[in-house]
Amino acid sequence: MANNTLAVPQAKAAMDQLKYEVAQELGIQLQAYNGNLATRDAGSIGGNITKRLVQIAEQQLSGSTGNFRY
Repeated sequence: MANNTLAVPQAKAAMDQLKYEVAQELGIQLQAYNGNLATRDAGSIGGNITKRLVQIAEQQLSGSTGNFRY
């Protein structure tokens, strides 16, 4: 079973914003209840969030202050 707890609870708002941003970029409409969301769409959102978080971490580790967008 997945563990959906955040390592940094203060980051919840930023993670939610990122989720809606990525979904919008992919043309996927999120609502308050997403139980009817196709598995493929949920996976696309999660995969793109992961890519973006890795990019942000790499830039922070390298000391780069570039744009965090793909």
